[in-house]
Amino acid sequence: GGSIKGYLAVYVDEKMKQFVIPVSHLNQPSFQELLSRAEVEFGYYHPMGGLTIPCSEDVFQRITSCLN
Repeated sequence: GGSIKGYLAVYVDEKMKQFVIPVSHLNQPSFQELLSRAEVEFGYYHPMGGLTIPCSEDVFQRITSCLN
């Protein structure tokens, strides 16, 4: 696969823009909240093999920039 060890591809928004984030982000409360929202909207995993996050790109980037 195209994944880098320690990183995870996520797809954001209806446009399915791909972001690659550190797996450590998954443990962060703000990110967990995004994931639970994603789970409610479409179950967890998307056929593309990454996580799909149902928020806009700018929201996603604001959250991840806080985590870096």
